[in-house]
Amino acid sequence: MRLEVQCKDRLGLTRELLDILASQNIDLRDIEIEKTGLIYLNFPEVEFDEFSQLMAKIRRIEGVMDVRKIPFLPSERRNTELLAVLSTLPDPVFSISLKGKIDNANQAVASLFNLDKETLIGQPASLLLPDFNITYWLEESHIRQRESMEIEGVNYVMEIMPVYITDDDNASILASAVVIIKPSIDSQQARPFLPESSNLGFEHFVGSSTKYKKLISQAKKLSDIDQSLLIQGETGTGKEMLARACHNASIRSGKAFMVVNCAAMPDDVAETELFGYAPGAFPNMPEGKRGIIEQADGGTVFFDEISEMSPLLQIKLLRFIQDGNFRRVGEEKEIHVDVGIIGASKKELLDLVEQGVFREDLYYRLNVLFLEIPPLRERPSDVATLFEFFVAQLCKELSIVKPSISEDVYDYLRSYSWPGNVRQLRSATLKALTQMDRNQLSTSHFMLPIADNNTNVININVDGTLDEIMKSYESNILSGLYSEFPSSRKLAKRLGVSHTAIANKLRDYGIGKK
Repeated sequence: MRLEVQCKDRLGLTRELLDILASQNIDLRDIEIEKTGLIYLNFPEVEFDEFSQLMAKIRRIEGVMDVRKIPFLPSERRNTELLAVLSTLPDPVFSISLKGKIDNANQAVASLFNLDKETLIGQPASLLLPDFNITYWLEESHIRQRESMEIEGVNYVMEIMPVYITDDDNASILASAVVIIKPSIDSQQARPFLPESSNLGFEHFVGSSTKYKKLISQAKKLSDIDQSLLIQGETGTGKEMLARACHNASIRSGKAFMVVNCAAMPDDVAETELFGYAPGAFPNMPEGKRGIIEQADGGTVFFDEISEMSPLLQIKLLRFIQDGNFRRVGEEKEIHVDVGIIGASKKELLDLVEQGVFREDLYYRLNVLFLEIPPLRERPSDVATLFEFFVAQLCKELSIVKPSISEDVYDYLRSYSWPGNVRQLRSATLKALTQMDRNQLSTSHFMLPIADNNTNVININVDGTLDEIMKSYESNILSGLYSEFPSSRKLAKRLGVSHTAIANKLRDYGIGKK
């Protein structure tokens, strides 16, 4: 409970306020006094009758003009606003204490270094700046400094600045340091700081096509349902970003969102990473470890490229989804957690089930709710919208003025097939901005690979009977389209025929078999 007391500047008034709180056995948590005649009090909640008596006693103090209940103390409000501003900054920003520890960091820092934001606080700053002598800077230098750094092969610029406060004698004292990291101007591969790892919701999705609007509308509805969700989409369509938005719109939004990259997790470490291990389960590891599943209790686990999950891990995940129970490696006791499951795949899981690669029972456990992200080539009207969004975003990150763009650039981008989808469009935009001169962006600044148009579909073999010619022509068409629609279901949808008919023809012509 917080009170704002408006009063005159009178000696002993604050003392009388404190005496009233003490007389009612109210524990004062905090007090703030401003020169403008305002005193702020923070104390635990009290019953209504006791609060009414307290307000009456305060109002009877000589010099008190008004007293009212407020939601925050001034320092709390300023701190909350500062943290909110910090969290929304697109650039990675973190502060360092005089002891060389990380005091605070925004989500962009965690995304850039692929670390958990909460575990960063209190860690040595050398964890993020291994090649910078932070101890010397804090003790001797204190000057604003820019340094180049490399993160996962990409060049960035780190800028460290001193933070001074003024003491009672108006002397400046070093209080901390602030570090800002920006992509190097000449970097053509700098990744976005808030791509798929931020707490952004559906309002930040960009797209004007009917297909995309329908997808987002459906995703919003499914977010209200606490069931397993399967997201289907090609590489670069934003499956993780959509999964995060669904999590942030769900009842689990206040809890953890953990990402598991199934394609990059070998079997020998996958089980311990997911389910953890008991103390002493391995030599030289006396302490146990909580796995990803346990850390996400109450939240959501996102299994990226779940089609790549090994058969052994599929069995263990199925058992966990069935009842929420699991055992740490080397432990007999079962642990129960409440975790939401979102799976994503660029491959058609049902085709993998039919091939015996993916477990059918796990597929139906995952596919309770389903979302399919259409590729960019199927919604060309979104290309211009996304391009303009990326230009504005990247110009801010690169600290350059937004260029003038010729109309043929839009026509050129809309005519491209974008096999890498939204991710490729953003990357191509970044490269083009670093190539332009005289602040004019043209088609010559884009370096897009030539798409394979599968021209073999026009080669017709006229030898043989009409039936044989038609079959040869049909085989060529299906073979040419299969690389663009690499599953029987996608191809059937593209051609407007049944899945069974296409599956039979692909089998007859030997298309798609390894």
